[in-house]
Amino acid sequence: VQLVESGGGLVQAGGSLRLSCAHSGRPFTNYDMAWFRQAPGKEREFVATISGGGGETYYGEFVKGRFTISRDNAKNTLFLQMNTLEVEDTAVYYCSARLRALGSIWRPRTPEYEYDYWGRGTQVTVSS
Repeated sequence: VQLVESGGGLVQAGGSLRLSCAHSGRPFTNYDMAWFRQAPGKEREFVATISGGGGETYYGEFVKGRFTISRDNAKNTLFLQMNTLEVEDTAVYYCSARLRALGSIWRPRTPEYEYDYWGRGTQVTVSS
């Protein structure tokens, strides 16, 4: 499985960005997906996760309604819409995937070790 993020860049505080992650695995719906981020000098932290069908989502506390995770299963693509960006959101954003066991019930998973595949990341820089 290969994951390739895109959509990062430089934006002013209060602005918006939409990140995308292209997923090469088949079928895409068998993978629960997530976004993590890592700011300079800090550990990687959980941002959001979404179930394979897209019906369940869960967010890190700092998101506070500003970000929305979604997926287009027909296009094997994961998204993260980020609004009202803050300087503190500056980080490298990583897409990750977890192959869910058949018949298992989805639950939000936030630790890094829960995910099997990772992209290389896309830089998001928010200026004041």
